[in-house]
Amino acid sequence: MPEPDVGVLGGRGLHRDGLKGWPDLRSLSGKKMTTPPPPPVEKQQQQARPAAVAPPDQTLEFSDGLLLRVLACLPEPHLTGAASLVCRRWMRLAGRLRRRLVVRDWAFVTHRLHHRFPELADLDLFPASIVAPAVPSPTSPLLTCAEVSLTLDTGADPPLGACRFLADDVLDRGLVAVAASFPNLRRLSATAASESGGLMDIAGGCATLQELELHRCTDLALRPVSAFAHLQILRLVAASSALYGTSEDGGVTDIGLTILAHGCKRLVKLELVGCEGSYDGIAAVGRCCAMLEELTIANHKMDNGWLAALAFCGNLKTLRLQGCCRIDDDPGPAEHLGACLTLESLQLQQCQLRDRRALHALLLVCEGARELLVQNCWGLEDDMFAMAGLCRRVKFLSLEGCSQLTTRGLESVITSWSDLQSLKVVSCDKIKDEEISPALSELFSTFKELKWRPDNKSRLAASLAGTGMGKKGRVLCKRQILPGHQRVKGTMLNYSTGVAA
Repeated sequence: MPEPDVGVLGGRGLHRDGLKGWPDLRSLSGKKMTTPPPPPVEKQQQQARPAAVAPPDQTLEFSDGLLLRVLACLPEPHLTGAASLVCRRWMRLAGRLRRRLVVRDWAFVTHRLHHRFPELADLDLFPASIVAPAVPSPTSPLLTCAEVSLTLDTGADPPLGACRFLADDVLDRGLVAVAASFPNLRRLSATAASESGGLMDIAGGCATLQELELHRCTDLALRPVSAFAHLQILRLVAASSALYGTSEDGGVTDIGLTILAHGCKRLVKLELVGCEGSYDGIAAVGRCCAMLEELTIANHKMDNGWLAALAFCGNLKTLRLQGCCRIDDDPGPAEHLGACLTLESLQLQQCQLRDRRALHALLLVCEGARELLVQNCWGLEDDMFAMAGLCRRVKFLSLEGCSQLTTRGLESVITSWSDLQSLKVVSCDKIKDEEISPALSELFSTFKELKWRPDNKSRLAASLAGTGMGKKGRVLCKRQILPGHQRVKGTMLNYSTGVAA
């Protein structure tokens, strides 16, 4: 069979040299044929130019100690964000400078936490101990508390049961790993198990621990807490049967408070949330914790008569009640209540103050207070606020959100206080500027500090004072933004610290 001709166009042996002898194809058909444009000059230069070589990392010449000193000068958001994304070395060094961390995955605690952040001093493990529902419904309600958000299961009873938290053995293994890896830990927030052996390891391994926040507490869970001999700040969130799915006898009672008092004798600040103690438990804390200066009781379920036990707190300086639906249903005779002689500040936040007898007993115990703060409390009318005259040493009074208190009720109390130096009145709608008497106005002029914004009208009048605006007439003022003011939806708001009458 003959070989194919290399000069034939369709031949298999055709190559570039065989096309050189052919005529110009552009002139055969009599039509001018377009040729593809030549490549741009920039592309030719890019193709001819060699690939750019990345400059060498000059920080490799720095030692780890020197680079740590440089990174330590950066503010924390930049340190934990952009700086840790540069390379693996920077991520490792930035992790050594991290002191506070909130963990949301419990598997990270036992595997990578120590290697990633070896120098932690403040660790929050509570969000990681909550197990989210497997298949959350888009219509399920969301419960948010501080930094924790939980999806409630409306078909479960209770909606947030014990199945939503990790098992006790899993919690203990994580606490054991933390105790072995962070001997210099100063603050810890965790969830208590029924009989937590992990807390015992924390007490033995973290000798410098000073602040502890324990959720889902019961009397049994407080046994290891008594081993923290150097603990100074403690926050206990008692287990609730409606929220945590515990038994009816769960929670913190006088037994747990007594165990706590005999173990943690160096407490300076104590916060009890949802506890069910009574006179015996508070009295044990007062007798044993001689250094206690600040006591916070939130949403308590205390039995009758617990107020009388506050007299045993011989060094108490601040007493704070938060979200309490009741104070004390039966405080007992006034002569048996006693008094906190060292108390300086009494703070009531979002409490029900409708029980006259309970409020009178509380003010008797705290009659030596120098500061009185009432914020968003219900039931504080003129006759109830009149009992505050028992506290004759008050120097600073703060009233916020007291919608039932009037100007007359306020004047009847503060004019009887000879030591009053500072006054703050915010969002008290029934306190009016036009009802201020000359005696009260003269008293305002003697204060060292005065913040007077009882309602929106007073707030607006203070903002427009001296500007010539807000007067009657048909002449429209020109729109202007005054120094120190801000216009929000046609209203001039003043953000100054205070306005004296």
